[in-house]
Amino acid sequence: MRIPSNVSRRRVLQGLGAAALLPTAWSVHAEDYPTKPVELVVPASAGGGTDALARAFAEAAKTHISQPLVVNDRPGASGVVGMSDVLNGKPDGSKVCVVIAELVILPHLGLAKFSYADFQPIARLNADPAAITVRADAPWNTIEEFIAAAKAKPDEMKVGNSGNGSIWHLAAAGLEDKTGTRFNHVPFQGAAPGVVALLGGHIDAVAVSPGEVAVHVQSGKLKMLAVMADQRLKAFDKVPTLKERKIDLSIGTWRGLAVHKATPANISTVLRNTARKGADEPQFREQLEKLNLGFAYLDADDFGKAMQRDHDYFKQLVQKLGIKV
Repeated sequence: MRIPSNVSRRRVLQGLGAAALLPTAWSVHAEDYPTKPVELVVPASAGGGTDALARAFAEAAKTHISQPLVVNDRPGASGVVGMSDVLNGKPDGSKVCVVIAELVILPHLGLAKFSYADFQPIARLNADPAAITVRADAPWNTIEEFIAAAKAKPDEMKVGNSGNGSIWHLAAAGLEDKTGTRFNHVPFQGAAPGVVALLGGHIDAVAVSPGEVAVHVQSGKLKMLAVMADQRLKAFDKVPTLKERKIDLSIGTWRGLAVHKATPANISTVLRNTARKGADEPQFREQLEKLNLGFAYLDADDFGKAMQRDHDYFKQLVQKLGIKV
């Protein structure tokens, strides 16, 4: 698989990752935490699934913490910009990161010097499969027709993702591997800009979560051809899984909360309690359902174990597919 390289971009990303690991001096007064609004850093663009999840959680959790959770979108470099921002800050709980699946992918591509081990998990909140979605007026009505068209013109089918090395990039790359196709991967700074490009006819498809295209599918502007899940989704029960179509691929993202690994335990305890109580709020579950985002809560310990498993899985997937960015 050949993906265009960009030496300058790699150097910038490596610099961001290296900066995140530099030693920092700080003063923490954990017993008073929090004494000011807590910044919820979203490593993705506004309007996408990660941003929507963060805002839903901030609203649901507001009665369970003494200061507001303020969402700050920091998109760029498949999540490196936002996640580096938290690791570069003081480990005093003033910045909480909405960590995404790219955290366990980017290190294997040489795009981040940090890894999941540099974060202290708080909780996982969500998990969603990838889906292949096209414009409503596209000539393909099934995933088989889409793949046949891609095979007929290798490297021409433009498939948008949320950035080189992102989970949605790997989802499309995995589909290539399973079907013998070659797409023209088009990266964006998050899923939302990719969906806008699809609506405008600038690309042929996107490989993003169902929740990130749901509004446009429901309005009739887009159509979903398949989901990369083990079972059909409740909200899109007429959309087949790839496995139903004899394509053995199930892949998706997750989103959760984490802080700098050096954050004191009593601050983490406050955040863990807030996460659990916020996730238990009926309004949070209801909002996720409206957004077509899958609720998938894990506490800190189980979230940490899940990240380690995914880190190992994506390492072998990147090596198998020969993905280079």
